[in-house]
Amino acid sequence: MRVVLLNTGTELLAGDVHDTHLAFIAREIFALGLRIEERRTVGDGAVIGETLRELFSRAEIIFVTGGLGPTSDDITRDVAAELLGLNLEENDELLASLKTRLKVRGIRWVPSIARQAQVPAGAQVLPNENGSASGLYLKANINSKVSSPHIFLLPGPPRELQPMFHQSVIPILRSIIKEPLSVERRFYKIAVMGESIIEEKVGQKILAIPGVELGYCARPGEVDLRMIGPRAALEQAEKIVRAELGDVIFTDTDAALEEVLVTLLTAQKQTLATAESCTGGLLANRITNVPGASSVLLAGYVCYANEAKADVLGVDSKLIEQHGAVSEEVARAMAEGARRRAKSTYALATTGIAGPGGGSEQKPVGTVYVALAYETETKVRKLFFPSDRETFKQLVAQVAFEMLRRKLI
Repeated sequence: MRVVLLNTGTELLAGDVHDTHLAFIAREIFALGLRIEERRTVGDGAVIGETLRELFSRAEIIFVTGGLGPTSDDITRDVAAELLGLNLEENDELLASLKTRLKVRGIRWVPSIARQAQVPAGAQVLPNENGSASGLYLKANINSKVSSPHIFLLPGPPRELQPMFHQSVIPILRSIIKEPLSVERRFYKIAVMGESIIEEKVGQKILAIPGVELGYCARPGEVDLRMIGPRAALEQAEKIVRAELGDVIFTDTDAALEEVLVTLLTAQKQTLATAESCTGGLLANRITNVPGASSVLLAGYVCYANEAKADVLGVDSKLIEQHGAVSEEVARAMAEGARRRAKSTYALATTGIAGPGGGSEQKPVGTVYVALAYETETKVRKLFFPSDRETFKQLVAQVAFEMLRRKLI
């Protein structure tokens, strides 16, 4: 079935809001044998209707996001009803629910809010437990006089759309789709290895297997390897991936590297401390984003100034004077100081020059040292990441996390 995603909202085209719907919906529907074949993004206004009219003849399922709120620019339901020749009818249950929701939150009722209780005749309401704008499902050819695909009108905020998709949209899709899933998807995440190296190791061998679609997605310090195809072909391809990449694959799920670390540390009943200079707390931030982090992360020290390295972590000031704050010796002392102070099993430390200033001929911008301390040894890596500050920090964090993961496995 041909599936199209239509994102609406001038804020998307203005760059004020980042669209996350494509990635989420594409992943969710793949398990049902569906793939998004086209994505459109349009602003608010008449262009929504013009685009929908164009897509009616080319799609069997259309997901439309945004434009279901109470303001004058929220016209998605009105446009869809007009195109389908359906009357908008006020839903008493929705109206009562809206009034109760606002009363509980102490929000003054404004007449325009009642627009969210308007439902095209024959449409199925998709409850929104996280917002005021209900979704709507309009079955294919809901008006026998108008040829139309299955249409799902969904709220724009991800925190509202995603639960609604799981609870309401997926069950409807299962009832629509009759044919069995013909292809599967395999997914592998690799840290601190370039995509060109990964492709050199596995690319040609996998592409030689008939029916396998191979793709890569690179981001700072990480590459996703994706394979799509029939199960038998993917089983053959996976043997190649495992044989060539082995332990450099940190997960075959959507889990982030920090999630894998928390899982490993928890399973082994071990703990972690971080001592950060150039990453400014990014390591601790990413770890604490993971549920259950409190059982493994004992402390995070952000010691940007040299005085803090000495006062908080016990780094000998003579080391800093002799070797500089960005050095193997100081990175080692930071990690060991953090581990000693927090009484943790492991400690990670980072010290480097993020730029754009502060570099020298001996230590140019992008130079960084990452240290991992544990009971019997402290390992230090020197790396060079000449990039913008944000990318630099992400790359350093990935290296630090991968050092720990490799030790844990």
